[in-house]
Amino acid sequence: MSGCSAINLKTSDEFITALNSFSIEGLRAIEKSDLHCHSGRSGDLKYLFKDSKFNMPKHPPQRFVSLGDMQEFYSSNIKKYFNCKIGIQKRWEASFVRAKEENIKVLALSFTSEKINFVGGMEAFVKIVDGLHRQFAHDVLFLPELTFERTCDVSLELTRLDEILEANWFRSIDICNDEQANSVDYFVPIYRKAKKASLTLKAHVGEFGTAEDIIRAVEVLELDEIHHGIAAAKSNQIMNWLAKHRIQLNICPSSNVMLGLVENYGNHPIRVLYDAGIPLTINTDNMLIFNLSVSKEYLNLFACGLMTAEELNNIRLMGLMKHS
Repeated sequence: MSGCSAINLKTSDEFITALNSFSIEGLRAIEKSDLHCHSGRSGDLKYLFKDSKFNMPKHPPQRFVSLGDMQEFYSSNIKKYFNCKIGIQKRWEASFVRAKEENIKVLALSFTSEKINFVGGMEAFVKIVDGLHRQFAHDVLFLPELTFERTCDVSLELTRLDEILEANWFRSIDICNDEQANSVDYFVPIYRKAKKASLTLKAHVGEFGTAEDIIRAVEVLELDEIHHGIAAAKSNQIMNWLAKHRIQLNICPSSNVMLGLVENYGNHPIRVLYDAGIPLTINTDNMLIFNLSVSKEYLNLFACGLMTAEELNNIRLMGLMKHS
């Protein structure tokens, strides 16, 4: 870490001290990144509901039975109250407010093309989101991400993609949700256009799928980063390949635990992935659902004894320094 600036070295000491003191407030005060979070699901529940006429939902279950179960919880308890144009903008606003309060200095929020159309097209969409960014988190480096559902109609999405990319606004691209819904080959036309537009290429893969799915997605879609990718821990060969090619995994520990992919924090494969030398970041995924901040993600991994404060600080710096 010899390339760190003096301020990074200072905040590293503060971050390590906060972890060793189990201080969530101390952790909140330190610069962090959140590079895997969905725009309409990344705010704080209390903020979202505080001025509304609706009652805030109870905490989610400790575990969801499936991804579908999680989606149902979100739709029934949160989304249904904020699904009009104003409600969607309120959810986006909550994401920026949360980033500011959590001292998130690098924020990658994902948006679907459906939401772009819902608020009136690309020009209106950019005006709305940029306005929220300026108003609530102007000093946060905002990296908007265009994401596609695995079940989407690629032919239809391609008819909209040129207009979206011509705005030169999005910084990365992703496919998300059910990994078994469509082969990665289905999305090649989208990724070729995105690469030509110089977007960072990402995909949800190796969360519910296999280690082999990861390597294939990287090769077919020419990925730069993987969202989740925890299945790589089951193959030394694939971990070594990811480390050699510096393919970053954007890990979301609480998502993995609450979706039943990992038994608990103490058994999370981030330990194995870190030891393999793979670039890693720690992220929230869906904070409105899991109700856990980035600071809490770090604290959970430290409190269970899985990783040291110094190791977690290295991961924190990885998310910041790549975009410094």
